Amino acid sequence: MVMDTLQIRLGRALIERIDDAVKMGVYGSRSDAIREAVRHFFWHNQVGTMKPKGEAVQLVRKAREELSKKRIGLDEINRF
Repeated sequence: MVMDTLQIRLGRALIERIDDAVKMGVYGSRSDAIREAVRHFFWHNQVGTMKPKGEAVQLVRKAREELSKKRIGLDEINRF
């Protein structure tokens, strides 16, 4: 399978968690870990298969923008 390259930026805490998973042998590389996370997100959540209704897209964009301004730790996120 031919794959394209994608450059992304991640926070230090997330990179450390990915690196820990690689060191433990859960994933062979950072790329493997990120690929698996993306697959899981799109396949299990079926993102992109839902048709937006009304202002759904704008609401999601606004929520993401507001959340990106807040400093929320992974422990807090994982509680939900």
